[in-house]
Amino acid sequence: KGAIYGFLGPNGSGKTTTIRMMCGLLTPDGGRGQCLGFDILTEQDQIKENVGYMTQKFSLYDNLSVLENLEFVARIYGLKRSERRSRLAELLSLYELAGREKQLAGSMSGGQKQRLALAAATLHRPELLFLDEPTSAVDPENRREFWERLFDLCDQGTTILVSTHYMDEAERCHGLAILE
Repeated sequence: KGAIYGFLGPNGSGKTTTIRMMCGLLTPDGGRGQCLGFDILTEQDQIKENVGYMTQKFSLYDNLSVLENLEFVARIYGLKRSERRSRLAELLSLYELAGREKQLAGSMSGGQKQRLALAAATLHRPELLFLDEPTSAVDPENRREFWERLFDLCDQGTTILVSTHYMDEAERCHGLAILE
């Protein structure tokens, strides 16, 4: 709890596939597994309620605004209207998106999209956050700032599993698995 665990490996090594299985989004061909104590074959709904997942392409709706993207995710997780309003205001401020509420996600820079995707993935305060190569589409400055945000999340008790192929990012993790 409250640590960053890294998956380091080249493209095609199984990082994304493993994350998708642990999130309950992909059924394994064989074997068994658990995520947060829930069976990945039979308890996918419980897993999805307790994890956040940020894909490497950020999974945003380009034709929706910043606020519309966050509202959509909030409704998926069943946040009540009063809670939704305060949580969205908190995230817009935290991730430097205040003032951009009406901007279409498709018109944002890579760093802005990254912050929006992280806000969406953490909107429901997940216990475990999966990040699939979250810095592959951003510049070095945004990478550094992103990692600062990850450490802030850890300090708040969130456990993070991040896949990467960058050695400098792997060195920042508290634990590491190398996939071949």
